[in-house]
Amino acid sequence: MSPTVPPTAVRLANSPKPLLPTISSPATRPSYLSMSPPSRPRASPLAAIAAAGGSSASPSLLAADPNHRDAVLLAARGAMANCLGETHLDLVVPGLRLAAKGKVRDVYESGEHLVLVTTDRQSAFDRVLASIPFKGQVLNETSLWWFNRTHHITPNAVVSCPDKNVTIAKRCTVFPVEFVVRGFVTGSTDTSLWTVYNNGVRNYCGNAIPDGMVKNQKLVASILTPTTKAADHDVPITPDEIVKSGLMSKDDFDEARSKALSLFEYGQQVALKNGVILVDTKYEFGKTADGTIMLIDEVHTPDSSRYWIANSYEERFKAGLEPENVDKEFLRLWFKNNCNPYEDKVLPEAPEELVSELAWRYIFLFETITNTKFEIPETQEPIHERISRNVAEALRNL
Repeated sequence: MSPTVPPTAVRLANSPKPLLPTISSPATRPSYLSMSPPSRPRASPLAAIAAAGGSSASPSLLAADPNHRDAVLLAARGAMANCLGETHLDLVVPGLRLAAKGKVRDVYESGEHLVLVTTDRQSAFDRVLASIPFKGQVLNETSLWWFNRTHHITPNAVVSCPDKNVTIAKRCTVFPVEFVVRGFVTGSTDTSLWTVYNNGVRNYCGNAIPDGMVKNQKLVASILTPTTKAADHDVPITPDEIVKSGLMSKDDFDEARSKALSLFEYGQQVALKNGVILVDTKYEFGKTADGTIMLIDEVHTPDSSRYWIANSYEERFKAGLEPENVDKEFLRLWFKNNCNPYEDKVLPEAPEELVSELAWRYIFLFETITNTKFEIPETQEPIHERISRNVAEALRNL
């Protein structure tokens, strides 16, 4: 059954293309989801945005509609007490069983179907950093938009979308490999291409990379840098190692690799037409009982992908400046500048300014690429209650 985006999820904008998403936090938040300002002096949050190439001080597509941006930031601040940090649908919806709890998505089983709930959790460095209002809705609706437009490349697992944060999907055997496709030498995490390249690596995941490249430079051709889906972190791996270790057969890997590279090429074309660059992303695939390899999880979301503003990239690159990014890179950099996010047991609280800014950028990206207006929920009903009701009804009708 082809996925369709419900009319209540997105609607055509009647005004110029707007900008990004918001952030919510549960009424009672765990300490790691707290959004209160840091208690000790730290680097300026706005400086982190500027360092990541996201300063709003200079003219930018991000600031093309300041009234809309202000409205989204206001909505984000107002929604911080109603974020979806945790889900417990198995306790309230008959027949559901919690199958997996990911960094962002909670997956439940119901017969031949999976119920994927996209939360507002914000992760990086293989841990949860914060909770972002409306993030789960943005990711879910972004993926549905792309799923609907990539049938010519690959089938996908989507069955229906009963809620703004929920997708019901077909069950399949998931390959334990993430297909990371990169078009530029960039990034700040330990497994990012720029980090390993800057440390002297010239063959990464089976890809030979020439000497003399600099940060944020475009690759001659996009490359695939797979990682294994380890429990607490991602581990780079070569195609040969994937096959030799039995993670995938050679035929399955070759087919999934071809799909991933084609999806990335198509995604870059669509993004560029709308003024942004799809820099890198990751895909996941599964295999059905009849042997069909399907695209699963998410597609080209601001969580799984890195995006830059296209019209300023060349100028900023030549000047040695960071590109204007439309992703969570500035939040990553803030944490890297204020702690050791890989080793510190307790992390500082993400500043409210950064949380709101990230919410705005997520919504901006959704609206920019899809040419649709993101609908901020008008009701103050707790998200978990709404999701429980909608999922229960959808499962009764399957």
